[in-house]
Formats: sequence, C-alpha cells, structure tokens
Amino acid sequence: MADKKFDPQTLVKATLSKALEVQYPLAVDNVARLRRVHPGKSPGELITYLKTVYLGAVTVSGAGAGAAAIVPNGWVQVPVAVADLLTFLEASVLYTLSVAEIHGMDVEDVERRRFLVTAVLIGNTAATTLTEPLIGRTAPYWGKKIVQSIPMSAIDTANKVLGPRFVTKYGTKQGVLVLGKQIPYFIGVGIGAGGNHVFGWFVIKSAGKILGPLPKSWDDLSEEDISSSSDI
Repeated sequence: MADKKFDPQTLVKATLSKALEVQYPLAVDNVARLRRVHPGKSPGELITYLKTVYLGAVTVSGAGAGAAAIVPNGWVQVPVAVADLLTFLEASVLYTLSVAEIHGMDVEDVERRRFLVTAVLIGNTAATTLTEPLIGRTAPYWGKKIVQSIPMSAIDTANKVLGPRFVTKYGTKQGVLVLGKQIPYFIGVGIGAGGNHVFGWFVIKSAGKILGPLPKSWDDLSEEDISSSSDI
C-alpha cells in the first residue's frame, strides 16, 4: 500500500506548480526585507547569504530523512522521504526566485516563472539544448531573455518540453536518492545530508550560469534595468 502511494512524478509536478505560486511573493518580500535589514550589503553579498541559508536548509532536511532510516517501518520512512523531496523542491524554487529578484527580474507571469525555474533545476546545458530550437540561440546568462524578449507562444512551447524532463529528473533520480537514504542505522544520515547538499550546489551553479553575474551595486542594477527597458 505504501509503495503505491509513493508516486514521485505526480508529487514533484504538483509541488512545482504550487511552489511557483506560493514562493514568488515570499521571494519578493524576503529580498525587500533583506535589503532593509542590510542596507549596506551589495547584491552579490545578499546572494552569498541566500546560498548559505538554502544549502543549510536542504542539508538539514536530508539529514532528517536519513536519520529516519533507523526506524524499520516503511509506513514511517516513506512519508519522511516524501517530505524531504518536497522540501528540497520548494526550497530550490524559493532560492531561484529570490536570486532572480535580486537580479531585478520581473517574473510576475507564472509561465515565464515556470520556464526560468525549470531551466535552473534541469541545468543550464540540458535546458539550452532542449529549448534552443524553440526560442532561438541563447547567449550566456540568458535568464533575463526569458522575461524581456521571448514571446509567450515560445514560452508555452518550451514549458511543454521542459515540464516532462523536469518531472522525470526529480521524480526518478531525486526520488531514488531520497529512497536510498532509507539505509539501516545512522549511515542514512550522511547519505541524506550529503545527497541534498550536492543537489543544492547543482541548483546554485545552474542559477549562476543562467542568470549571470550580479552588478556590484544596487545603483548599477537600476541603471541596467533602465537600459534594458529602452532597448525593448
């Protein structure tokens, strides 16, 4: 019964859709709060802070799922594994949208948001390979192009291609990793924490390659936004 209920592909699809709605306003508010609390920090310094918070959150979640392996009870382990998978995805969506907000990207449209987030979670190289035939040749750091210049019809088409790839990647590979944490004794703690840490670094590096380097100051970011608006 427990195995039939554990359907990672259905879970990750539903979690992504919900997170894209729920985490966006949280990301906007969180970045605004951080700028108020730390007015002297540059965009890059806030990104560094977010990286630390994000990696800490997913690592702790993974360790918790691994520790649950000491309980030899599938009815307990499977819900813990599911919770860890969903926590990782939600944290990754929040991190990606927060970084985009610091970059000054306006991703109010949920489908453009979906394109950006799935591209980051799938990985820059894979996402570029899959979407270039649909949206045209992409330059390095092509994240802003998703918001500023790609037509909505191309966004919708790209999402139809990236969606199944995302579900397959996290519903099987990540799902197997989560279930692999259910190893007897405390060995599972190290596997859980280490696995989530590696996946977290993958998300961070992918976001950096797609969104690119940040301006040194908030004033530079504002000037860049004005320049980009005049070019459209």
